[in-house]
Amino acid sequence: NELKDELAITKERFFNRQILQNDIVTLNDIYSNEGYAYAQMVPNLNQDNDNNVVHISIRINKGAPVYFERINISGNDRTRDKVIRRQLEIGEGELFSGKKLKRGMRNLHRLGYFDDVQLDTRKGSRDDRMVLDVDVKEKSTGSLSLGGGYSSVEKFFVQGSIQERNLFGYGLTLNLKANVGATTKRFNLDLVEPWLFDIPLSAGVGLYRWNYDYNTYEKESMGGSVRAGYPIFTDTRLFLKYYYDIAEVDDIDEDAAQSIKELEGKNITSAVSTTLRYDSRNRLFYATHGQDHRVNVEYAGIGGDIKFWKYTGELGVYFPLVKGLVGFLHTEGGYVEEHSGGLLPDYEKFYMGGIHSLRGFDWREVSTTDASGDEIGGNKYIQFNAEIHIPLLIDQGILGVLFYDTGNVFGEDDRIDLGDLRQTAGYGIRWNSPVGPIRLERGHILDPQGDEDSGGRWEFAMEASF
Repeated sequence: NELKDELAITKERFFNRQILQNDIVTLNDIYSNEGYAYAQMVPNLNQDNDNNVVHISIRINKGAPVYFERINISGNDRTRDKVIRRQLEIGEGELFSGKKLKRGMRNLHRLGYFDDVQLDTRKGSRDDRMVLDVDVKEKSTGSLSLGGGYSSVEKFFVQGSIQERNLFGYGLTLNLKANVGATTKRFNLDLVEPWLFDIPLSAGVGLYRWNYDYNTYEKESMGGSVRAGYPIFTDTRLFLKYYYDIAEVDDIDEDAAQSIKELEGKNITSAVSTTLRYDSRNRLFYATHGQDHRVNVEYAGIGGDIKFWKYTGELGVYFPLVKGLVGFLHTEGGYVEEHSGGLLPDYEKFYMGGIHSLRGFDWREVSTTDASGDEIGGNKYIQFNAEIHIPLLIDQGILGVLFYDTGNVFGEDDRIDLGDLRQTAGYGIRWNSPVGPIRLERGHILDPQGDEDSGGRWEFAMEASF
């Protein structure tokens, strides 16, 4: 009965040979995932022409469970064997699993170290033994990137990076990057070890210096962080992070909100955060199926004068439609509150607008107001996005996009009102270029208020290939 529940042919009114063939594949997969690599499914059809029915019987010969006798790795002149083996999810002496083999193939592709990966199986020294041959074709993992461009937020900018994603063949990532634009000047140095102590414990350290020109003030930050992540379920990792930030706020406009003026001078943040993330996307850029969800809790107040609790969550789903079209549904939201009489700075509150939230609005254009009517960030927000991705030039990594965005930010004393969400819609082009993903999109405001321009605006963004 368990196996019958997995069959699609039992739910059909009419016999369909293609569906039956798919069911045979399904049964093979079920037995394969339990270690029966050579299980045989033999269907037998008995037609009753008088009653126009067909009787189906399937004889299953599962054979003996099969174990991996050896795993041979070739083609890796630089990458260490253990870096490849730990992505396979199976080892020598372990029971065969078709599901784990498929995940291992996906994991190796997602590393980004190889142009091609081939997994081949063959019989071992006995019928219950199997040899797995892994052949990889390595590609360059070091890069020196220099570039520039124009974005809606940064205007003209230059950026550069020196990165090695497979340092000494051990899978470490070392990254030095800089981004200088009209709004932001940011410098980062990061080192990440994805398998600390030869277990799937990722660890990273980072240093940064960041100058940011907000609408009504400027902030200069410098600090560092340490972080770690560990897989707790399939495609699910738990991350912990501690960071220390020293921020200098100055050049505050006279018409800025009083809560912003109170930030003038030095502000120290000592904070810890935890993130639970599920990511089953088949590709990091331009995924065609899979999910990407995360929930984050952050506490600031381990020393310093900035003290708050912040909660954010995000859900994203990619799914194929028809004729190569891909659908994408996304929602996110957050809440932040002051803690123990400390400061909750405006730069930790929520704004919306721009290419990563409500396209058609200017960057940080959607905000809330304080009791004096001055614009400030919200204590809570909610956002929904729906997209259709249209492949245009697949080999060149170019696709079109149609989108609909809705969302809003709300003040401390406001409730989230789903009837009071701003709405935009539009279209655009995306290109996974050699220097990084490029987006050109135009959003139109569907519910203009006051002097807002419903005609929309173009948004341009170029992300570095870090």
